[in-house]
Amino acid sequence: MLYSPVQPMHIPDGFLSTLVSIVLWVISAISVAYALRRVGKDLGERQAPLMGVLAAAIFAGQMLNFTVAGGTSGHLLGAAIATILLGPWAAVIVMTTVVSVQALIFQDGGLLALGANLFNMAVVGVAVSYFVYTSIQKLARGKSWGVFVVGALAAWFSIVIASLAAALELALSGTSPANIAVPAMGGIHMLIGVGEGLITVGALTFLYAARPDLLHIGEAAPKGSAAVWTGGLVLAVILAVLSPLASAHPDGLEWVAEQQGFLDTAQGPLYNVIPDYVFPGITNEAFATIVAGIVGVVIVFGVALGVAYVQRKRPTT
Repeated sequence: MLYSPVQPMHIPDGFLSTLVSIVLWVISAISVAYALRRVGKDLGERQAPLMGVLAAAIFAGQMLNFTVAGGTSGHLLGAAIATILLGPWAAVIVMTTVVSVQALIFQDGGLLALGANLFNMAVVGVAVSYFVYTSIQKLARGKSWGVFVVGALAAWFSIVIASLAAALELALSGTSPANIAVPAMGGIHMLIGVGEGLITVGALTFLYAARPDLLHIGEAAPKGSAAVWTGGLVLAVILAVLSPLASAHPDGLEWVAEQQGFLDTAQGPLYNVIPDYVFPGITNEAFATIVAGIVGVVIVFGVALGVAYVQRKRPTT
């Protein structure tokens, strides 16, 4: 049987204390607000479509959990590829759009815990990606191999450091001691980071062959990019169609929660729209997952594109 339910699991409500959740909400809100301000100054009009396309592709890619060792699975984070193509501020907005839609529409991650998920994936993930990418690129001195090596390292470190941030949040909340949560989360996400690195290198290789100009971090793409945007959207839809093939194994956080005995502390959502990436009213679960994925791609693309056009830098006369 090919079908496997999509089981991405961002931090649900119940894993973190109220105080930790509120503090992370405040930090994330300030970070996203600053990123919006910077995007408004730095973003060119021709970059706006790429924000929408990347958000859609990352959303769809996160639905495709891949199996790693020990009966666990991982899924794409996407912070590294977004940072490399758009720069840090636009990448924060892209990741914020994806994570927020996942929580609000698909009940993936809690509402109180949304600040923590944004902090880990949109703030820490992007910051680590940007630091690693720019630091090691200086050593590569513009050589072509540097794009792929530092892309892989940025992707790997973004996954691992974000997971360690989540582990520390669990420890501060009293959910799992740091000496248990940190090595457990870090260890499994070191393996997941390998998958993230391979996916990122694959994407960079394709872009390097087709449109190397897109790999100049944060720079506006030249004219004639309609084919790239269209191709990116088609890819996102294809990934959504393939989502029923996702690994059924628990992801890194869920696996650690099971192993450490705090999975039962997770609280259910306050409401349901398209819970667990299964579109309601469709009896065939695989088809319901595909429909949910396509709906999510459209929503994420529309939200990210809308934010980009509202915040973009308008040409001066």
